[in-house]
Amino acid sequence: MKYLRRALWWRSQVEMNVTDSRCPRCTHSIASHDTIAFDGARIVHLDCRRPCELNYEERAVLFKFCWEHAVAECAGCRRSFRQHELGADLFAHRSHLCPRCRLDLTTNIREHLLGCALVPTEVRWRAEDVRAAARRLLKQHQQPPEEADVLMRQADLAMVALRDAISRVG
Repeated sequence: MKYLRRALWWRSQVEMNVTDSRCPRCTHSIASHDTIAFDGARIVHLDCRRPCELNYEERAVLFKFCWEHAVAECAGCRRSFRQHELGADLFAHRSHLCPRCRLDLTTNIREHLLGCALVPTEVRWRAEDVRAAARRLLKQHQQPPEEADVLMRQADLAMVALRDAISRVG
């Protein structure tokens, strides 16, 4: 299998039907809320066992900018948690769980990342560029190879700019 090129930061917030798109690794559908990556010219789940899992850039932002404060609130327990307080179930391949009721808080963490005032504006702008590139790529991934290649290069450039912003700012 080819080297995994880039994980797109924050899930793609796309209002579209991708039911015909299947991950070639696990053969499950790729939903608009799944975390995607590239395997050569193919769009795949970043982690097929946890298709909505946080990706590398999301984790980097959490550790760099959000370590000192709560990143998720459990609706069931009505408690807020910092990232190191969250639980995991390694046997069921689940992470970012409420330590009390085991509810998956990954979505809450993503919402926090989108609105956290401590994440620098430039990082959020670059993240939006990556999300926009992901939306374009998912919408047009069945286009001719030349067009798909251009979209993948745009996504790569957006990812490089985001990583640069994360390392430079803060």
